[in-house]
Amino acid sequence: MSVPEIAVTGLGLVTPAGLTVTENWAALRRGRSLAAPDPELGSLPVDFSCQVPPIDADALLGRSRARRLDRFSLFAVLAARQAVADAALAPDDCRGPRVGVVLGVGSNSLATYPAAFGHLDDDRPGLVSPLALPRSVPNMAAAEISIDLGAEGPTFTLASACASGAGALRIARDLLRAGTCDIVLAGGSESGRSRMTAVCFHQMRALSTRRTRPEEASRPFDADRDGFVLGEGAAVLVLERSATAQARGAKSLALLSGCGASSDAHHPFAPRADGRVAARALRSALDDAGCTPADIGQVSAHGTSTRLSDAAEAAALTRAFGGTPPPVTAPKGVIGHCLGAAGAIEAAYTVLALQHQTIPPTANFHRFDGDQELDIVAGTPRATRMTAAISCAFGFGGHNAVTLFTTP
Repeated sequence: MSVPEIAVTGLGLVTPAGLTVTENWAALRRGRSLAAPDPELGSLPVDFSCQVPPIDADALLGRSRARRLDRFSLFAVLAARQAVADAALAPDDCRGPRVGVVLGVGSNSLATYPAAFGHLDDDRPGLVSPLALPRSVPNMAAAEISIDLGAEGPTFTLASACASGAGALRIARDLLRAGTCDIVLAGGSESGRSRMTAVCFHQMRALSTRRTRPEEASRPFDADRDGFVLGEGAAVLVLERSATAQARGAKSLALLSGCGASSDAHHPFAPRADGRVAARALRSALDDAGCTPADIGQVSAHGTSTRLSDAAEAAALTRAFGGTPPPVTAPKGVIGHCLGAAGAIEAAYTVLALQHQTIPPTANFHRFDGDQELDIVAGTPRATRMTAAISCAFGFGGHNAVTLFTTP
């Protein structure tokens, strides 16, 4: 029996690059970092981040609903609504047991709890909000999408650190291939702009400390990189079997043709320097899609802007592709590191690159310092003809997830 093709029929994006797909693509093409001083992080050693533009949640959702949602759930619901509209799905199309939701979230929210802990420290437990827990547990972003749309099918949350969003796409694809669902909304959502998150990453020496020039801080693969920049956001992709999409007259933006995964089995947060196991995930995605290295027109790299991670990824790409890999772009130069949502956001960007036949530039890249020389697209967008592109997502714990998209 042939394996059904899985089509991407809708995209929704809420990121520092904007609240719509159009705004995101325009910001990516400009290739300039969106890092700026962050009032939430004031007085900390690292006091800047990449922030989602202001959202009038009361107007969009109503005051009661907006109050109920933590930031990462708000992003997810708004991205899902966009994706559904983009896929030309009517409200009734999203209801019922054949519609699933799969989201990647790196951790629970660290923004809601400090107020609750403060009340406990003051010996005033009665002031702890009854919403503190349901606002904050990781599954609530997927749950809130399901509630908002009336989707009664399987609803999952995957936590694989910064590979979470990419892993969610694979689970969604498998639900469709198995015939469990007809439509799955898949992606990731996270807001890492909490003081606790910033302090923890700073103590690990993972964050850039360019406080005086934050717009130059996120610089994937650049010789002068010194750490990543915290970001936030969400991406939701509507996935359907191609035959189902065609039957309802839906457009196909791209095909999710290949997925690969592996685990470094090495260290809690440091990647394998030789990239050997990450390269296996890349080759698995190629094999899954029936593609050769020569078929790939672009790699959207994980590209965190940390010294260890970028070097290991460069090694993995060189191993997987043999010799010189395809042209590489790294969106975190523009939007920072959106943690558990990163893999989904950058997968959506890969779909846009295929649609527009354009590779967006990597912000702040000037020169490469590793043993492996990559073709980093920088400065201006690069127009190119391509039928396939890859998106990489690598997370703490050694989680490696790769998605491969092809033109319909």
